[in-house]
Amino acid sequence: MTDCGCDKARAELEEYLRRELSERDFQDVSDHLATCEDCSAEHLLGITLTQKVQKACQEKAPLELRDQVLLKLREAASA
Repeated sequence: MTDCGCDKARAELEEYLRRELSERDFQDVSDHLATCEDCSAEHLLGITLTQKVQKACQEKAPLELRDQVLLKLREAASA
């Protein structure tokens, strides 16, 4: 177990959240987050933001709005 330090943990936080780090780097950052309150709070913020963005991307516009947009696109294309 090693503690990579705040600089490395913060620099690799996005990759950590997406599990894009090597197993060793992932474990180093995990070990650091377990003992550093500031980085752990930043990690929690990253998780929350990621979840909110994922949820927002799943929402669909109301059907009426979709129809209005398509109508305007057709009008613009025929003009």
